[in-house]
Amino acid sequence: MVTKIKFLKTWGTYAPGDIGETDEAGAKTLVEQGIAEQYDEVAERKAAELKEAERQEIVKLAVDAMKGVLNEPAHKTSPIVQHINDRDDPTSNFKSMGDFALTVKAWTLGDQSDKRMGAWMRKAAETGLNESIDSDGGFLVPEEFSNEILQKARDAASIVARCREVPMNTKALKIPYVKETSRADGSRQGGIRAYWANELGGLTASHATFGGIRLEVNKLYCYVPASEELLEDAAAMGSLISSMAGTELGDVMDDCVLNGTGAGQPLGVLNSPCLISVDKETGQAADTVLAENISKMWSRMYGPCRPNAVWLINQDVEPQLDQLSIAVGTGGSAVYMPAGGLSQSPFGTLKGRPVIPCEWCDTLGDNGDIVLADFSQYLWGRHVSGINAATSIHVKFDYDQTIFRFIVRVDGQPWWPGTLTPKYSSNTLSPFVALAARA
Repeated sequence: MVTKIKFLKTWGTYAPGDIGETDEAGAKTLVEQGIAEQYDEVAERKAAELKEAERQEIVKLAVDAMKGVLNEPAHKTSPIVQHINDRDDPTSNFKSMGDFALTVKAWTLGDQSDKRMGAWMRKAAETGLNESIDSDGGFLVPEEFSNEILQKARDAASIVARCREVPMNTKALKIPYVKETSRADGSRQGGIRAYWANELGGLTASHATFGGIRLEVNKLYCYVPASEELLEDAAAMGSLISSMAGTELGDVMDDCVLNGTGAGQPLGVLNSPCLISVDKETGQAADTVLAENISKMWSRMYGPCRPNAVWLINQDVEPQLDQLSIAVGTGGSAVYMPAGGLSQSPFGTLKGRPVIPCEWCDTLGDNGDIVLADFSQYLWGRHVSGINAATSIHVKFDYDQTIFRFIVRVDGQPWWPGTLTPKYSSNTLSPFVALAARA
């Protein structure tokens, strides 16, 4: 009688897991030697069906949770899968973005042996997802890694970090401001006016006028392919994702705070109506910086904004700053104090405020190579959903690549709709001042 056996060890041309046939005596000998075991085809089929049923149930739970979120009213938000820093919680044991990516890849290809992914999907079903699990195999990245990428973007975005952040729960947000374009009587505080009155005299009414700044988040994304070789090293993948996506998002956001056009992206200070550009001096040579340029820029910075102001410069400007001086009798006085000098600060200083090298400032002699700004007067709107991170193996399957996608929704613009005219001067003031071109 022919008996089916399942090999546990390599034996001849058979490998572990192979199914073979032999007579009862031969099967008994192989089983006794620990080389094989009796093969129960019915039991094996039932076990496979049970495993597939369990997998389908997990997927169904995740999809049902996704549908529930998509059917919620637009004003209602659902949290990203909550991450619990608990050693007993299997969803908290992903070591890095790369570790998570490898687990996603294995799961999608049919290997559901990693309990962390199964536990994460069950948890997703219980808590609800606010981003979909795509039909092309996309997985939402756990909150821990999503925040990790966002933090790197914020660290890289040194300008954005100085702005007044406005969390946004909706696509658009209107922020009011007092319409005060002049400090003349009757214009201060948008029109509220104080009067001197005689005893028993009548009172004159006044009222304020207001405007609104509208922020509407725009989509900024990174689309990053990763090769199979990189996926084999989880640490390398985590480094790749953090470096490429986080740094690039931060760089683009920084650039937009200065140079953004406002069309489908934030409005930069150099393109805003509240910017003051200080002209070059009469007879000033091209590609130079004079002490008079710095003094005039400082004089146009609105006084209450000066304690928060910083100087941003293209590094090409630094040799010019080193030579700045003001004549005092037969001698002179230095204008610029380099870092580590008498200022004892990590940055050089002008007028007591930090001088920060910034690659988003134009080169020496061009408009905006030096910018004096109080970024607390710049509104940076960021959607509270943070980074939407997803991955798929199917988009570039024929190239043996996995795709990682990162999306952040932001907007920004100066809080001031225009410049401010002082009561006793015609020279306008602003929290944003730039040095004009010296061609």
